[in-house]
Amino acid sequence: MPKPNKHVFVCTQSRPPGHPRGSCGQLGCTAVFQAFMQQFEQGRMYGEFALTAAGCLGACDSGPTVLVYPDGVMYAAVKPEDVGTIVEQHLKGGEPVESLLAPAAVWG
Repeated sequence: MPKPNKHVFVCTQSRPPGHPRGSCGQLGCTAVFQAFMQQFEQGRMYGEFALTAAGCLGACDSGPTVLVYPDGVMYAAVKPEDVGTIVEQHLKGGEPVESLLAPAAVWG
């Protein structure tokens, strides 16, 4: 397996309804992960990039969240329609999508 240039982690954490932290599962992460899978398959991106369904990424109230490494960039409140922009602008173009960035406080 070749080493990917970037690795995308999509939070797919699901907690029971009413959990105080909420979860990306309640906020539509499955559709976001599926949109990434579709983009990766259609663009034949596997190998150059990696995609992984992840557990909690820590920003539960800002979900669905997406983390891109090695860049250390976290996106918040990602919708399926945002995925194409992330793929084209960030993964392929090297420029993070400013409008989707998680607040700096998620790292603090």
